[in-house]
Amino acid sequence: MTRTEWLLTAGERGNSATRLDARRQDGKAWSEANRAQALVHGSTYFAELLEAVRALRPGDLLLFTDWRGDRDERLAGPGTEIGTVLREAAERHVVVKGLLWRSHVDGLRFSQQENRRLGAEIEEAGGECLLDMRVRPGGSHHQKMVVLRHPGRPELDVAFVGGIDLCHNRNDDATHSGDRQSLPLASAYGPHPPWHDVQLALRGPVVGDVEAVFRERWQDPAPLSRSPATRLRALMHREDADAGGLPPQNPDPAPCGTHTVQLLRTYPNRLLYGYPFAPDGERSIARGYLKALRRARALIYVEDQYLWSPRVVRSFARALARHPGLLMIGVVPTVPEQDGRLTLPMNLIGRIAALDELRRAGGDRVAVYGLENHAGTPVYVHAKVCVIDDVWASVGSDNINLRSWTHDSELSCAVVDDSLDRRRPRDPGGLGDGARVFARELRLGLMREHLDLDVREDPGRRAAEEPDALCDPASAFRAFEAAAAALDAWHATGRGGPRPAGRLRRYTPPDLSAAQRALATPLHHVLVDPDGRPLRLRRHNAF
Repeated sequence: MTRTEWLLTAGERGNSATRLDARRQDGKAWSEANRAQALVHGSTYFAELLEAVRALRPGDLLLFTDWRGDRDERLAGPGTEIGTVLREAAERHVVVKGLLWRSHVDGLRFSQQENRRLGAEIEEAGGECLLDMRVRPGGSHHQKMVVLRHPGRPELDVAFVGGIDLCHNRNDDATHSGDRQSLPLASAYGPHPPWHDVQLALRGPVVGDVEAVFRERWQDPAPLSRSPATRLRALMHREDADAGGLPPQNPDPAPCGTHTVQLLRTYPNRLLYGYPFAPDGERSIARGYLKALRRARALIYVEDQYLWSPRVVRSFARALARHPGLLMIGVVPTVPEQDGRLTLPMNLIGRIAALDELRRAGGDRVAVYGLENHAGTPVYVHAKVCVIDDVWASVGSDNINLRSWTHDSELSCAVVDDSLDRRRPRDPGGLGDGARVFARELRLGLMREHLDLDVREDPGRRAAEEPDALCDPASAFRAFEAAAAALDAWHATGRGGPRPAGRLRRYTPPDLSAAQRALATPLHHVLVDPDGRPLRLRRHNAF
């Protein structure tokens, strides 16, 4: 297997203006010899982030981007509020720089005031946090990253990239009892919505790549907002309108592992003040998926907040149609995040159309599930994970929908491990690539949790017996199917007797009337899942 078979070359990225692929003398569009660690659950990520930030010294560098930040969100108990932790870092003379999406008004259930408050706390301590609205109309900055650099101590350098924001709802753990600091979702999720999410901790040369992504955005000379009202309000609130300088970027950390990591992004074709680092936008997330899916032979495993848009899932459908032995498992939220006579159909219509497309191509080889905790409360799946044939793994901020592939700013990591997994079957895809340790362990770890294999009642049973069975794609597919059937039957018979193991429920979207479909479909495409590609690319449906 060569990396170019799974990863994008610089030319295939389709964005020659970025410095990301010009950083290495060998011209490779990825970095090698890294160590990527999957941090499953917000509590795991927050604890590691807290320890790493508190270890920063004067002159160290902390860079972050976020969609939403709540300054009072606790990373690990009282005194660890994210605003406090970042403020204390700035007071220690750590160089703290942040980019927060400015957001729309809070009346639309977004995060304008929260992001402003977090930014103000950082600024008062000597850091710098910009409220960034350099997006397409109706778009957002959705990237979630933290970069920590240590001049003179590069072995401590780390970057965190994935789907977890520094805000309410995210601090949940494997019990999925929910974050005590909660924001309301649909009523089915209760007062403290259970939350499932994944972040990566990255060490090695790739840390320099993540920092380069931040620097491109930070050094964008365009105004932070095109809106005269927003710019006037920024002046009234004494918010900085321009980015301050950054210290020179240090050399990349030394090699430290076996993981090749490629950073994939989405930037829209910004209509005014185009991005200098992506003047025609960038769609390398979409292109990365399309290339990896062409090699799929055995199993596509997806955890995704949305799984919307037939135009996006068409690439998955083509893979299923080409290879009759290919299986696909999806894990999604059972209930959309918002209730409402209009918002509910708008959220459902894209998924219904996408699942129809997948099932036409793959039939019963496609299985989609929701999650619930042991109390029977649905778990909100916010993760953005894809594993193909236990070789290529992706974790990021991007969802499988048109918005994430074309319209909002997104950041994802494609990981291919040089280390082969020695357990059978070694080559589930039949291409001679061989299952890789990182991708397989990511999939198995997530599957074990959903099947309750890590919290079973019989502690004497050897854990090593289970992973070997789940290594086989067909066995894993059947295990999910059996666990969901048992739990569905238990619910259908009034929850009599012991609760079956597992947290999986077969996902079946509710029916929508013809009138609801007629109203929701255009609104979904315009308001919920817009397309940020230039018109010439839309016409050819090319990403």
